[in-house]
Formats: sequence, structure tokens, C-alpha cells
Amino acid sequence: LSKHLVQNYSDVEELMDAGNINRTTAATGMNDVSSRSHAIFTIKFTQAKFDAEMPCETVSKIHLVDLAGSERADATGATGVRLKEGGNINKSLVTLGNVISALADLSQDAANPLVKKKQVFVPYRDSVLTWLLKDSLGGNSKTIMIATISPADVNYGETLSTLRYANRAKNIINKPTINEDANVKLIRELRAEIARLKTLLAQGNQVEFF
Repeated sequence: LSKHLVQNYSDVEELMDAGNINRTTAATGMNDVSSRSHAIFTIKFTQAKFDAEMPCETVSKIHLVDLAGSERADATGATGVRLKEGGNINKSLVTLGNVISALADLSQDAANPLVKKKQVFVPYRDSVLTWLLKDSLGGNSKTIMIATISPADVNYGETLSTLRYANRAKNIINKPTINEDANVKLIRELRAEIARLKTLLAQGNQVEFF
């Protein structure tokens, strides 16, 4: 992982192009340019401003994630290093699937208050992928998943598996809120409280004579 400071969209585009160039690809029996790893491109945006003469700072993140496809060793004909890469890809995708299933179960429980809540463990730490995407999956976020499928009958198994994956993901319900810097928020709230107390004090000092 690497972090870079950018000033404009051109800087972002350059870094994305560099990441795509450095990404490992190789030919397999199913794909001439098969991705041998997942790719995560994160944009962190901090906005500082004055709102009603008070400081306000909000922070947001955008995770752009390209998942490597799940592979069957017999279909790809992979051996050696490629076989090991495929195994690692599949392992991380299984963990992601387990996280999605756990979050979907939690969302269903939350949507039905009459049902007794189950103790559900979300295995974020079981892979680097899910740990990095923790706040994008079940956190304070909005998540969009695009499933890439093939119309070819030879890929029926992969297509069905992908659709089931996406169908499970759509059951996750998040309730995002604005990410405001805690210190700035505290200052703003304290200033508002001081202003309110000053108003009450001024009203209490008003004496009417008849």
C-alpha cells in the first residue's frame, strides 16, 4: 500500500494508471489477461469550512475495488505459481463472502425487531481485503457492487456463483451519516452551548420596573 497527496483529478488519474500498470496479470485457460490480485484505490477527501461562523470539517472516503475473479483450477489449467495465486484469490473471496453473509444476517435481524437477535461474528480480520474494506461493507457507508458475468454456457457455474454473491450483498443495509471531525464537532457544540447560555443569562438579567 502507498499513500499520495493529490491536488487535482489529473494527479488521481496518473496514480490510477500507475496502479493498473503495476498490477500483476497473466494468461490462464479461462482468461488471456487474468488479474492475479485484487486492486483497491482509495480516495480520502477532507473538507474544511465555516458554517454559520463555526468551523466544520467533514471527512469522506471512496474505495474503488476491482476484485480478481474466482477460479476453478481444472478450468484454468493453472500450475505452480499461478495455481497458488488462484488459491489465494479464492480464499480471500470466500472470506469476503462470509463477511457479506454475516452482515446480511445482521441487517435482516435489525429490520425485524420481533425476531430474537442472534450473535453474529463478522470475520473482517480473516483477510487483508476484508480488513481494508471494513468501513465500506458494514460501516458508515454506501456501497455499490457491480457483478461481471458471462453469457457463455461454459461459464454457467461462475455466473451463477457471482449472481448469488451479489444477491447476498444487496441484503446488507447500512445507515450512513456525515463524518465530522470529532474535535471540530466538539468545538462547534461548545460554542453553540456558550451562545445559548449567554442568551439565557442576558434574559435573566433583564429587570422590569413599573
